[in-house]
Amino acid sequence: MPHALIVDDESDSAETMAMLIATEGFTVATAGSLRDARCQMSLQEPDVVLLDLMLPDGNGMEFFQDAKALPNTEVVLITGHASLDTSIQALRLGAADYLVKPVSLKQLQGVLSRVTRPSALKAEANDLHVSLERDGHFGQLWGRSAPMRRVYDQVVRVAATSVTVFITGESGTGKEVVARTVHDLSRRRGKPFLAVNCGAISPHLIESEIFGHEKGSFTGADRQHQGFFERASGGTLFLDEITEMPLDLQVKLLRVLESGTFMRVGSTQVQETDVRMLAATNRSPMQAVGANKLREDLFYRLNVFPIHLPPLRERAEDVPLIAEHFLDQISRREGTTKRFSADALARLSAHRWSGNVRELRNIVYRAFVMATDSTIVDECLPTADSPLPVMTGAPVITVRVGTPLADIERQVTLATLEYMGRHKEKTAATLGISLKTLYNRLKEYSVVAENDVSAAVALDDKE
Repeated sequence: MPHALIVDDESDSAETMAMLIATEGFTVATAGSLRDARCQMSLQEPDVVLLDLMLPDGNGMEFFQDAKALPNTEVVLITGHASLDTSIQALRLGAADYLVKPVSLKQLQGVLSRVTRPSALKAEANDLHVSLERDGHFGQLWGRSAPMRRVYDQVVRVAATSVTVFITGESGTGKEVVARTVHDLSRRRGKPFLAVNCGAISPHLIESEIFGHEKGSFTGADRQHQGFFERASGGTLFLDEITEMPLDLQVKLLRVLESGTFMRVGSTQVQETDVRMLAATNRSPMQAVGANKLREDLFYRLNVFPIHLPPLRERAEDVPLIAEHFLDQISRREGTTKRFSADALARLSAHRWSGNVRELRNIVYRAFVMATDSTIVDECLPTADSPLPVMTGAPVITVRVGTPLADIERQVTLATLEYMGRHKEKTAATLGISLKTLYNRLKEYSVVAENDVSAAVALDDKE
């Protein structure tokens, strides 16, 4: 049976927590001072310590270091209020989580359900470092370059905590993959990871999608709807392209981060939430603040732990490794094995990759389609003068001078789709666009439905 130690000089608060913890299947001991806490710990090593830092015989920091040194004990801070300072303090100390007084049952149950031995988390991180040296990937993140190794170290450092993370980087660098890796290494990994692209949701629907709504709260609301905060309960909510969220909704998001509560659209009932927040943007955060796209107070509340992803052009040494990884994926999916020639890999390494890893994936897929035998040569790849090589053997489209560009784009897109046997991933790769862009075009041409576009957005953002 797991054991908990409560270190708090407020006896009523400690006794209430002890009763709640006991109902969750823990044995519990309490201590009202540093001296009592050390005595209790010498009698039985706790699995979790719930620690108030303000104690009558000193600062709980002294005991925090003692408890943190134990490989099978994690520490949860007890604080009088949730704030940015509390998050930063918890991060600096290396606390697993923090509880806000008065402690609610839902808060406490969430923390206790995530009790994990620090030694187990460390072992998992070590396994990922082994696979990095052996195979070149850290979980789903690929690359051995120095900039990526710094990202991996940051991921390991922050994953074991409960603080918010703000991920920045150009489009296509893999921000969602970083967010998922943080989740997979955290104590919340057994609960949902929900990724939301704020730019892909209608401004009229985004509040309802994030917070949920009550039946009858607006026209078309024919039933109660759970929002992302409820659906991600106990897990991680990743808000991508946060600068695309309307400013009035950013105020409500800030309130959730500060209070841990929200209300569904059309409701007056306050809901508690137990979700870890991660956010990302492809903009410069300070420029977004200056352009009134991101509230400054929300930026500082999200930016407790920033992670910046380098563009692919700044880690060219990783390009061959990532390209061969994508080619292996495609070969397995298509049932045909192909390999790059040495010249092809050299050309890939020299390319600027303005679209980053997503562009590289599309180019590899296109090269796979264009290669006439099992070896992909450099003629199948882009050059500085021609970002995409011309596909031979494809039907020719005749266009009259003066034809609107939108019409030309439509003809080329639909003709390529038919030539590729209506295989949408091959079509997107051949056109040199993302799958999401292709689905948006096809929706505009009334070829696919809205739900197909939503599925494509989810798939494309995961790559």
